[in-house]
This record gives sequence, C-alpha cells and structure tokens, in this order.
Amino acid sequence: MLHDVSFTIRPGDFSVLLGLNGAGKTTLFALITRLYHSRSGRICVYGNDVERAPLAALARLGVVFQQSTLDLDLTVAENMAYHASLHGLSRATAKPRIEAELARVGLADRRDDRVRALSGGQRRRVELARALVHEPALLLLDEPTVGLDIESRRFMLDHVHHLCATRRIGVLWATHLIDEAEGDTQIIVLHQGKILADGARDQLVAQSGAADLKAAFDRLTRKAAA
Repeated sequence: MLHDVSFTIRPGDFSVLLGLNGAGKTTLFALITRLYHSRSGRICVYGNDVERAPLAALARLGVVFQQSTLDLDLTVAENMAYHASLHGLSRATAKPRIEAELARVGLADRRDDRVRALSGGQRRRVELARALVHEPALLLLDEPTVGLDIESRRFMLDHVHHLCATRRIGVLWATHLIDEAEGDTQIIVLHQGKILADGARDQLVAQSGAADLKAAFDRLTRKAAA
C-alpha cells in the first residue's frame, strides 16, 4: 500500500525510485500504467490524468516491466511491430522507427531472429527499443537490470542516460541497487509505501550527514523503521 506518494519528473530528468524489495515500487508502476486502479489521489502524465484521460496519458508512456513481456516465438521485429500497432502507428511509420531503435541498441542484425534465440541482455535491449517506438515523453523502467551481467547493466544505464540528455525523455528508473543511482541523478527513496526523501543525490547525502548514498539510505530506512 502506498501513502501520500507525490513527486514530479521533468523532461530530461533521470529519476531513480530507490527502495528495497517490497517497498512499493512495482505497485506504483502498476498504478501509473493502469494495471491497478487508484482509490484516491491523482496521477498525471504531461497533464493527462491516467484515470480521466487514460489513452492520452498512456500514449506518452514507454514502459519496461520487471518481468519480460516479449513473445518468445515472434521475431524481434514482429514484437516491435505489434507494439507499434497497439499505439496506432501505421506500418509505414513504424518500420523506420523500429529499424532506428534496434540500431541504437546494437541489434539491427537480429531483427528477424526469434526472441527465444536471444540472450537475457539482448531481450532487455529489445524491450527498451520497443518501449521507444511510439516516441514517449516519459519512460518507466521497473528493476530493468535484474539478472543481467555487468556489461548489459552498463549498457542499459548508459543508453537511458543518453536518452535523457539527447532526447529530453523523462525517466523513472526503479531499483533496489544503490550503485544505479549514479552521477547527476534525482533520487526518490521509497520505503514501506512512503517517500522518505526526494532530491539530488549529493543533496540527500549531505542532508543525512552520511559518507555516501548507501549510508544515507541505510540511515533513512532505519529511522523510518524505528
């Protein structure tokens, strides 16, 4: 259950939703994407209320869920084309976008391979590329690096940071891994359904009086549990 959760993500922000397993990160994503219906409060995506104007809100969202949603028996391109059709894109519009996004994640040569033949890291890249085909303004990623090797984790982080910098996409990156909240990052600490902190990484560390982000996170969550 979530309690008075409120925050804002601006265009180009890389915001990390940092919390232990069970903190409420996946529940929040389910509410934003309307897998769950909220009983109170309001969620807006670029001014579009997800309850009152769901089509307009969801059209601005790109999502990479924690559990893969790719069809293993379809090819990479077929998975992406199906996603594009759900967003109302014609084949003529979708095809060059699919080619471009696959090239950006280094998988242009695997477009005709069945997803089943890809490694876990390659499947994650396809999910990221697919989420961008309809040109969303806000990208949600729920524990996107779980189960990935070091190289694949690094690619995901670098690519998404690049999207923020070059395409001004707002990002909400949910994770329990402290080291993924790196660099010039906005951090939202979620614990037991409540926001304990919301601000720039260096600001949160300084305010806590801790030596680093891990120590600051530990102090915040221990204090909340006391």
